[in-house]
Amino acid sequence: MEKMKELCHCLQDPHLVARFQNICGVRGTFTTTSSSKVADRAHSHNNGACHHRVAGENLSNVGAGEGEKMQTASAKLRRRIADSNVAKNFKDEGETPSQNGTAVSAATAGGERVGVGSSLAGPGVRSGSAQDLSRAANCEESQVGGILGPPGSSKVKPLRKNSLTGDGGQEFLIDNRFLYYLFTFGTELGNETFYIIFFPFITWNVEAFVSRRLIMVWVWVMYLGQCTKDVLGWSRPASPPVVKVEVFYNSEYSMPSTHAMSGTAIPFALYFMTYGRWEYPSTLGFILALCWCLLVCSSRIYMGMHSVLDVIAGFLYSILILCFFLPILDLIDGFNLTCRYAPIIIISLHLGLGLFSFTLDTWSTSRGDTAQILGTGAGIALASHVNYHLGLMPDLTPDQLPLSMPALSPSLVAVVMLRLVVGVLVLLATRALMKAITIPLVCRAFRVPTDDLRKARQHMEVELPYRFIVYGTVGFNVIFLVPLLFSYMQLS
Repeated sequence: MEKMKELCHCLQDPHLVARFQNICGVRGTFTTTSSSKVADRAHSHNNGACHHRVAGENLSNVGAGEGEKMQTASAKLRRRIADSNVAKNFKDEGETPSQNGTAVSAATAGGERVGVGSSLAGPGVRSGSAQDLSRAANCEESQVGGILGPPGSSKVKPLRKNSLTGDGGQEFLIDNRFLYYLFTFGTELGNETFYIIFFPFITWNVEAFVSRRLIMVWVWVMYLGQCTKDVLGWSRPASPPVVKVEVFYNSEYSMPSTHAMSGTAIPFALYFMTYGRWEYPSTLGFILALCWCLLVCSSRIYMGMHSVLDVIAGFLYSILILCFFLPILDLIDGFNLTCRYAPIIIISLHLGLGLFSFTLDTWSTSRGDTAQILGTGAGIALASHVNYHLGLMPDLTPDQLPLSMPALSPSLVAVVMLRLVVGVLVLLATRALMKAITIPLVCRAFRVPTDDLRKARQHMEVELPYRFIVYGTVGFNVIFLVPLLFSYMQLS
């Protein structure tokens, strides 16, 4: 058990993330002052993940993300060391190194009082060791050193601002642009833009049977992942030493990585659902699914959003969910299609799950994402029920299987692209229209002021129904309205 704890601490260490980033050509432009400001800002806006401790409490089990709070004190300490005697500081102030090897004042660690008996040292770190203080300084110097960078390096800022604080993040240096673009693409495989293109593409150009089941798996994987994040409340890897290549989700919790969960569940569920149903080389399909999974998982470490432990836990958690849900998909799908009470049960279940998830934590973007996911799942299930009873988009019979891959031709590619462009435009228009209608109506119904829509949307009584209705309508149109439009345009 002790070895397992030690391994978990090691895999959660932000310095492990920083080393991976360094190998991949990502280097920070941290300074002592900016490091202190970053830590202060993270402490204030880390979605409640600042764990308060009492005097005398052992902190050896603090998550690696707790190092972020301690960086403020360590930055001040390094400035003091530059002006005075190191030994005197250690004697007078009772310095102890943090679990990540960064010295922290016992009086000022994270702005809280820590008792003399507290242990802030993680696995393998000797309390009060000047060698560990040197390790921390060297780690930061490796990030800071050569801010201008070698020839060919370029300064970059995160693509999107923090969804909660609006912070644009800090500039960083990229030495390997290929890996930067590769991992940026990998992390986008777990974002909303990808979902609103990928799932409709499968529905309109592959098979509705596969897409609705794939979305069913995705909904449960993402819902369980988001709820687990809010229950555990682990913070993101500390910066510094980690370079925040992405800051959009930086105010959310970290464990497990839902990108790793979706990046595992989607490709492997797609592989198992199409295996034997479509004719293609099974080895090639498995290799593609594995590459997809590895790209998404490693991209989260590259972006500085997750520790290695977060990603491994997300992968294993997703595999566990797949093992449970794949065998019962036929039962769930059959119920959604045929049961006369399915629409009521679908809406009630998804709304109930949304209400439960909203009670787990205060407002954050992850809470809104959960409502979107549940709304989309409900819309897809309702539309599938309607299609079944209207005889639209019927599933293939066993004698029509297996399906063979059509030969690529310019006309086929043109039809596929036309379907995708027209369909996605309809979905984007649906989303914009429903937002414009739903938000004011919900605010008026619950008497929430609409002077600041950003704040208004943070009220649970506004956010849950608004996102549920908007994305429920989008999901419904993916299966019902857009295919009818294709029939009218002779694009089926």
